[in-house]
Amino acid sequence: MDHGFAFSATGGFLGLPITDLFTSENASRQESHVSTFAVAGITWDGCVTNRPGARFGPNAIRQASHMLCGDEHPLFDVTPVDNTLDLGNLLLPNTSLESMRAALMPQASALIGQYEMVWLGGDHSITLPLLRAYFAHYQQPLACIHFDAHCDTWESHFGEPSGHGTWVYEAITEGLVDPKCFIQIGIRSSGERAAREFVNDQGGRIFTARELRGKDGAGLQSVIDEVRERMAKAGNPPLYLSFDIDALDPAFAPGTGTPEVGGLTTAQAMTLLEAWHDLNWVGMDLCEVSPPYDHAELTSNAAATLIWTWLCGRIVAKRT
Repeated sequence: MDHGFAFSATGGFLGLPITDLFTSENASRQESHVSTFAVAGITWDGCVTNRPGARFGPNAIRQASHMLCGDEHPLFDVTPVDNTLDLGNLLLPNTSLESMRAALMPQASALIGQYEMVWLGGDHSITLPLLRAYFAHYQQPLACIHFDAHCDTWESHFGEPSGHGTWVYEAITEGLVDPKCFIQIGIRSSGERAAREFVNDQGGRIFTARELRGKDGAGLQSVIDEVRERMAKAGNPPLYLSFDIDALDPAFAPGTGTPEVGGLTTAQAMTLLEAWHDLNWVGMDLCEVSPPYDHAELTSNAAATLIWTWLCGRIVAKRT
């Protein structure tokens, strides 16, 4: 037998070996490995406002991804195994948001200059320092597609000035992103109007979960086209994907800190990512997978498959 079973696999994303950034031996191995993409974990959940556990998300996503490493994507007919490194988890403190962000940014900046990165969260407070790093690298505001149940546009959250529910507000007010190219998908949680409609009011576009009910396949074409047109009108700026797994309905992703009923199906999310595979992506994160609340690995499997699909789509886009 020349194959291994997923349940017996060890290692990183898609079964790749972990390339430790912090040892000279593996640094030389990294330089000798020609890769376009890299995966890194951000094991932080110090800003959750309901159920903790997202610090365990990166390794759960890795384990789930071992089901995907053997063959090609059924739509894109490629595998990212030969084009990707898993760099392990960043070294971060776990007691202070500001200390975490200060430690994260220089590590992220160094990697952004070398790879198209996939960041495995972690709670959603990690996205703000990542956007700061991308803004510094590209020297311009980014476009952003943001899948989430929650708007994350609060000026403060449960008495804290910054956290996993404020990063969109902060990114827009800091000028890290172009508001006209900020797209939210799946928003449905309760909240005051000023927060719920903030992105629309700034010139962006919110596709609420209610608006997307009953739409899949060809039914999503108007959404696909509208986003493409908006990006093209802005000159296709560098585009970042931030995917909070709670954008999916808890039936598809129960393992998350703040589940909200009435969400997207996994199939809807897959349809959109597949259709947008050739946009001007520069990186992505996937946040808020909390394995202690998962059932039958539904959430980590969904997360791994979404990331795998994004990577495969990027490979195809680069070839055309």
